[in-house]
Amino acid sequence: MTKKILKGTVVKDKNNKTIIVLVKRKYSHPFFSKVITSSKKYHAHDENNKFKIGDNVQIIESKPFSKKKKWEVVIK
Repeated sequence: MTKKILKGTVVKDKNNKTIIVLVKRKYSHPFFSKVITSSKKYHAHDENNKFKIGDNVQIIESKPFSKKKKWEVVIK
């Protein structure tokens, strides 16, 4: 099975080797046919602390680094 890849924006970079990425997605409501925007924050591993707030990044599923951190930054 392939690993999921998500695109998002860095919203927090205070922790060492960790960033928090906000991923937004749009979908159509099944009954009302209205476009709905939902968002979710993911903790991602950033080995060299090179990503800052506002950067657009791609994250990929990986082995668990900690309790909440199960994603890793792929590319800017």
